[in-house]
Amino acid sequence: MASLGSSQVIGRSSGVEFPKLRRSGFRTGSCRVGSRIVASETQTEPDLSVTVNGLKMPNPFVIGSGPPGTNFTVMKRAFDEGWGAVIAKTVSLDAAKVINVTPRYARLRAGANGSAKGQIIGWENIELISDRPLETMLAEFKQLKNEYPDRILIASIMEEYNKSAWEELIERVEETGVDAIEVNFSCPHGMPERKMGAAVGQDCGLLEEVSGWINAKATVPVWAKMTPNITDITQPSRVALKSGCEGIAAINTIMSVMAINLDNLRPEPCVEGYSTPGGYSSRAVHPIALGKVMQIAKMMKKEFGDKDFSLSGIGGVETGGDAAEFILLGANTVQVCTGVMMHGYGLVKELCATLKDFMRKHNFSSIEEFRGASLPYFTTHTDLVQRQQEAIRQRKAIKKGLQSDKEWTGDGFVKETESMVSN
Repeated sequence: MASLGSSQVIGRSSGVEFPKLRRSGFRTGSCRVGSRIVASETQTEPDLSVTVNGLKMPNPFVIGSGPPGTNFTVMKRAFDEGWGAVIAKTVSLDAAKVINVTPRYARLRAGANGSAKGQIIGWENIELISDRPLETMLAEFKQLKNEYPDRILIASIMEEYNKSAWEELIERVEETGVDAIEVNFSCPHGMPERKMGAAVGQDCGLLEEVSGWINAKATVPVWAKMTPNITDITQPSRVALKSGCEGIAAINTIMSVMAINLDNLRPEPCVEGYSTPGGYSSRAVHPIALGKVMQIAKMMKKEFGDKDFSLSGIGGVETGGDAAEFILLGANTVQVCTGVMMHGYGLVKELCATLKDFMRKHNFSSIEEFRGASLPYFTTHTDLVQRQQEAIRQRKAIKKGLQSDKEWTGDGFVKETESMVSN
């Protein structure tokens, strides 16, 4: 397993108890991933800071790998605006093989498809990983860490099925001083024939082998970014954790065809009259992402409850409430990519403000106080049926009222009378 390293690594919490706060659930090392809580009566100003795999962040909001982390200028802007961490756009050893096209995005709006008036709810991209020379990206990583030594910079990496290539890429990336690595096992389009991206994340045997190479070499925390384009997302997540990764990030984009233009009968986004399936994101994927994160969190709780693993939620986050949902399911951090492309880097201020509003409403003083609080309320359909049948039986028993005169009491006389009224 990769070990921790960087100036951001700090001692893990010993689990400080908050006054009048009841907890139950499980811990991952010093952190809880799923717990039921009752908030304290004394309200304090919410603290958004989090410590994840030993990395201290001012808030849980992370720039997701993609265009918002494509060069020094935009990543610097993200730090200046206050993002908790930045994950750079995915890099590989040979950028020459990466050739992007334009246009490479298409949008879905609420209402009639193609309407310019509806709210944007879906976003498709056919964009590849970084097309900039690796040397350029590495130099900018190093510059960022020199200028922002106390901020968290995470490199996203992807390579072909070649052990020495993975080892070289990890070594060169770590030399820049990045704080962690996110491995792109999930890009749904581009070069699957080279066993890159989702081609690895969809093949647990291949994933186990490649994860083994990566974690034998890496000396900083490693997150595995999972694809939703699979029947059971817990299977590759389990493999990644068992192979040494410290965290899981989910979900990457969903394979999609955005639209067919009904005027010219061509698919969107249209490049010289043609297109290719791409990755779907934005608000429309949020419920799907929540479902996948819930499944991963339950698996982590059941199978890795005593380990200090982390979970990063991704998918359709545009408000603090969206983020709170991921955290309530057990996520330590929340990534935003498409939201930044639509609303700008200043979005983080609104995210922090609305997340604090949620915390004030429930009198939470820290992220850890409510992380995973909703996870115990997910069960099987069979259990739901049994719970409802029992509730119906109890309601019927109450409605029947008293069975004999000896059951009347003085204190409950009015309620006892009401229990026998039919309308």
